Amino acid sequence: MSEAKKSQQPKPNMPQSQRQKQAYALSSFRILIAEDYPFMSDLMSMMLKEFGVGHVLHAVSGAEAKEMLMLFNSESADSRNAVDIVVVDWLMPESDGPDLIKWIREHRKNTVKFLPVILCSAYASEDVVRVARDTGANEALVKPLSAEKLAKRILYVVDNPRSFIKSPDFFGPDRRRKEQAFEGEDRRKMQTEAIKEHHEQL
Repeated sequence: MSEAKKSQQPKPNMPQSQRQKQAYALSSFRILIAEDYPFMSDLMSMMLKEFGVGHVLHAVSGAEAKEMLMLFNSESADSRNAVDIVVVDWLMPESDGPDLIKWIREHRKNTVKFLPVILCSAYASEDVVRVARDTGANEALVKPLSAEKLAKRILYVVDNPRSFIKSPDFFGPDRRRKEQAFEGEDRRKMQTEAIKEHHEQL
């Protein structure tokens, strides 16, 4: 995480209104869209920019997405240019969405393997959720997309970093969701002390 992006994490003693405004300042974020359909790629890019994301990159295949991640998220690259979140389509040429996610999770560099990933598909929601969970994606999103749905997924990834787990047949975000009804003061999990050692690199 770059110093600029670190500075956007809310401080524990910051007033609630300031924490919320600062938590959603995404102007320094860089999101990679891996989508082979130009119309959908442009639509998501427009939505993200309207939402305040500062930098949106495009890859038309899984292979091109891999090349871009190796370029921008290498250990020798400037961390200010690193990709923060990957939004990937299920069906793509030269390596589909699940294959790209598997490649990310098995990468030897932490700057790649811990990246937050959102899997998009036009398939039934149950299938998308299952594949996203089992391949190591953070979130799933069913097409057709809306600005509201995309924004909610992005903010959920930002606000709810999950610890990673490793087993003989899986590496990725903890698949056990722990959601409780809201009670009392809103304490965002982007606070440094609330994030475990291995977490999404935002």
